[in-house]
Amino acid sequence: MNKFDLEDRLVEFSVLIIDIVNEMPNSKAGNHLSGQIVCSGTSVSLNYGEAQSGESRRDFIHKMKVILKELRETFVCFKIIHRTKLFKIERAKKENNELISIFVKSVETAQNNNNK
Repeated sequence: MNKFDLEDRLVEFSVLIIDIVNEMPNSKAGNHLSGQIVCSGTSVSLNYGEAQSGESRRDFIHKMKVILKELRETFVCFKIIHRTKLFKIERAKKENNELISIFVKSVETAQNNNNK
């Protein structure tokens, strides 16, 4: 997967997050969790853009770790939404988990390259 494919995939993930948030119930819990996932779930594509312009290998690794943290936060939020049955989020949860795997490997590779 090249960087442009991953960027498009992250943008599509952010769009999916926005679609979910727009359909979430207008309740105290729905609004709270919507706010959480719109922040963490859309920041991944924006932070990826920043990572591509990292000032150094260390800066790149740091930004990739931020993306990973945001993906994990979003995933936990999806688990809460799923368990409370606020919204059906299976597709988004699957994509989120796949993106986490990609970024875990990307961070490991970047760190190994930095240590050489």
